[in-house]
Amino acid sequence: MTLGPLVDGAWLTAHLGEPDLVVVDMRWYLGRPGDGEAAYLAGHIPGAVFCDVDGPINGRGPGRHPLPGREQFQAAMRELGVHKGDRVVAYDDAGGSIAARLWFLLRYFGHAGVAVLDGGLQAWSGELEAGPVRRPAGDFSAAEPRKEWVLSFDDVRRLPPGQILIDARARERYTGEVEPTGVPAGHIPGARSAPWAANLGAGRRFRSPAELRRHFEALGADGSNTVAYCGSGVTATHDLLALEIAGLPGGRLYEGSWSEWAVRPDAEIRTGEDP
Repeated sequence: MTLGPLVDGAWLTAHLGEPDLVVVDMRWYLGRPGDGEAAYLAGHIPGAVFCDVDGPINGRGPGRHPLPGREQFQAAMRELGVHKGDRVVAYDDAGGSIAARLWFLLRYFGHAGVAVLDGGLQAWSGELEAGPVRRPAGDFSAAEPRKEWVLSFDDVRRLPPGQILIDARARERYTGEVEPTGVPAGHIPGARSAPWAANLGAGRRFRSPAELRRHFEALGADGSNTVAYCGSGVTATHDLLALEIAGLPGGRLYEGSWSEWAVRPDAEIRTGEDP
């Protein structure tokens, strides 16, 4: 069972309503709890269910958005009505920067049939549906997580030579000019700025595989040598998705990301541009 990693609006129009297809609305806005669900209720792709990254897929661990455990994630997917063999399409209204989190999590727990809607809600040309959607409970089964895909604080602090750490936040957060979450501003020493928005082109759709490959190779990133982080581990998955599209698989996630690093007393913080 494979899908994606991207589908476009035409594909979704052609397949919407098929019994083994689950569409998940992942809208979420930094510092605005509840606004994603409110936007969903006001209008969403017909039949889509809502999943909040602050809700049942948010685990216990380092940072603001730690990964959920196996049983927790399995229960969340069953509640959304996802079955073992289903195809899942996730979307948001922010260029896939939030939807990529579900793409990462499903694969992390062994479910290959997942894609992100390229261009997000804006790529959907059909009518919208208001109000909640409830699907019958699914029988989704989470496999043992791919723990080798995820790095801890100590792992990142001890990255060996040749490993490339990329920062998916906006450049002004990387340089320390702004930090909207209340933690100290700056970036992890040695990290290279790779804002998730740079992965997108016209219509907030992903750039071509060739363009993305050139973009990442200019940073020294080839996927297998690459670790991504962001504010809390959500938008970093957009960089990981872009690496997959570029044909550079193998990127890993620093789970705690800046929300962990910035508050650790034993962590060095750098501002401005790295040499």
